[in-house]
Amino acid sequence: MPNLRTHPLHAALAAALVLPLSAWAQSTTPPDPAGSDNATKTLGAVHVTGSVIGNSYDTDASSIGAKVPTALRDIPQSVVVINRDLLNAQGATSLADALRNVPGITITAAEGGTIGDNINLRGFSARTDIYLDGFRDRGQYYRDTFDLAAVEVLKGPSSMLFGRGSTGGVINQVSKVPELQPLDEISATVGSQDHYRLSGDFNTPLSATSAARLNVFAQDIHSTRDVVSNHDGGIAPSLRFGIGTPTEITLSALIQRNIDQPDYGLPPVNGRPAAVSHANYYGFTTDRTTQTINAFSARLDHHFNDDLQLRSQLQYSTYKVDARETAPNSVVTNTGVTLNKTAGNPTDLPLQDLLVQLASHDRVIHDRSFDSQTDLMANFDTGSVHHELITGLELGHDNYDNQGYTRNNLPLVSLLDPGVQAQPANVTTSLGNHALGSADTVGLYANDTVHFNEQWQLVAGLRRDRFAADLTNTVSLPANADQTVYFTSVRSGLIFQPTHEQSYYVSYGTSFDPSLETLTVTNGTQALQPEKNRSYEAGGKWDFVDDRLLLNAAAFQVTKTNARTQTSTGEYELEGTVRVRGFELGATGRVTEQWQIFSGYTHLNSDIVKALDGTQGNVLANTPRNSGTVWNTYNVSKHWEVGGGATYQSLRYAANNNLVSVGGYTRWDATVAYHQPKYDIRLNMLNFTDKKYFVGVIQSDGGRSIPGLGATELLTVTYRL
Repeated sequence: MPNLRTHPLHAALAAALVLPLSAWAQSTTPPDPAGSDNATKTLGAVHVTGSVIGNSYDTDASSIGAKVPTALRDIPQSVVVINRDLLNAQGATSLADALRNVPGITITAAEGGTIGDNINLRGFSARTDIYLDGFRDRGQYYRDTFDLAAVEVLKGPSSMLFGRGSTGGVINQVSKVPELQPLDEISATVGSQDHYRLSGDFNTPLSATSAARLNVFAQDIHSTRDVVSNHDGGIAPSLRFGIGTPTEITLSALIQRNIDQPDYGLPPVNGRPAAVSHANYYGFTTDRTTQTINAFSARLDHHFNDDLQLRSQLQYSTYKVDARETAPNSVVTNTGVTLNKTAGNPTDLPLQDLLVQLASHDRVIHDRSFDSQTDLMANFDTGSVHHELITGLELGHDNYDNQGYTRNNLPLVSLLDPGVQAQPANVTTSLGNHALGSADTVGLYANDTVHFNEQWQLVAGLRRDRFAADLTNTVSLPANADQTVYFTSVRSGLIFQPTHEQSYYVSYGTSFDPSLETLTVTNGTQALQPEKNRSYEAGGKWDFVDDRLLLNAAAFQVTKTNARTQTSTGEYELEGTVRVRGFELGATGRVTEQWQIFSGYTHLNSDIVKALDGTQGNVLANTPRNSGTVWNTYNVSKHWEVGGGATYQSLRYAANNNLVSVGGYTRWDATVAYHQPKYDIRLNMLNFTDKKYFVGVIQSDGGRSIPGLGATELLTVTYRL
């Protein structure tokens, strides 16, 4: 590959990033006058006068903060919405790509019995806090965006809305739905490193009140890492009946198949990722991760009248992961001495004198979930006070089946040059632990938004959960565990809106994390009560430029008041305290008719306030103190669009012991697009400076780190039939 940092095209694209700065001076549109209409509204795409470019990054409503579409200004928490236009502009095709737009989120890697999208939000794991259309999407797989209209992120503990978990927040994937407007669109992408992707979005009205939609994709993509590749495909059909009538029914399915080459990254040396080529791959060409996802849902919406609505939803999901994966387990000297990986493999030896012992992370996982949610939404008045009340019942059942395997006689390979090879013939496989688990969830909740007048609102919610889980292990401990947990979660927020352009709030929320939440457990914690979390947040949201530019700011504190902490081998107590304090800023929308922006910054001051395992005073794993993102585009003419942006994260630690870390980085991306009514042509330059950085870090195997994508070019042609 040529040195992309000196390519003239990259220089031109980098220059395009500063074009919007000159456009700022051209903005003369004043904000709406105080006292203008403050009724809730949902903006459609903004079409620039005289241009065929009709995309918009601004979304002023979301359903993640109240279970019904609600203006962002009326949600007393930080909310980030990544819509379809932003995903298309960035060439973002995975959930991980989409979440790069959300400061405060970090991506981790596969570990032990888990695989797929593993995410930290505001310093806390959100692996089981990923949702699909309001349902917990607990499967262990890598999610694609082909059927998504948006990705919504609600920050802060939210068990009142979503039940167990949600300590750092919740991520909700919003699926595309059938519409009465016909659409037939095909997109094809080719790129460097043998990157090929084809997707289609086909929407057909069936009558004046019904429509069908079909989204499909297939891809064969490789990366700047040796061997690593993805061969994936999916189909998502949906039907919608009764559109615009009192009773609406939506049926949908997501069927996806991933056949990927797993990437377990680089081992640490002296507390840092080994200083070897970022292309090094410590595995075999015969490794693979096969994932099969089947999700089926049905939704009924019935409006009795303008003030009373019933919504009932069902979802059944099955997930299967068949993984044969090899990882760099330990670092060994050429004299046969194994380094101390719990301390980050300290050594004075040169890298050429070090070897890597490979180990297997093989398992076959079956996850199954059945969930139902029924909500009754009522609008009514008590005197001069208006209420928007939501009451609901959630029922759920989950099953977990994980059969582990161990491959024996795996070789030692060179740290500097592991080579690319198939698995040796003398490797044998033996059965490992077989874990079985199941859980039942019952949640009853109510949330009331009280409008005292045009300026003041109060949000108050209460939820009671019963979570009962059990599990067995054939090899690992404990052999058996079961637990039934009852917990009451609360949520409150006070909102002051002196004008339509201003909204200020304070809020309080709680969440809980049962020991058996993920249907796996660390031995010694199975009898412990749930960890409890509470959050305080104060912030403001402002609309400028005729409601086209949204600014937000918030300060917050999340505290886990009874964190699990190890007292001795196999012994744990709820005697720890973990706290994350921080603030965040954001700007989304149009600065001028031609220039639009999507940006944010988050500062996280995480602290293990109390612990009995020697980590007291340390920083939480995978929690950068500073992170930020900015993406902007500029319409230079009727048909041409240019832009790009940067993603920044500061230093992160692999574990709470703070012995292994990866440094901070700034990654730069850029785009140029040509638009016509019938087609679009877009060039995306990902990491066009070819920055060497690490996108993921995790504590297993001593602290593995996953190199980020090297410089990559993607050319996408979208044709509307």
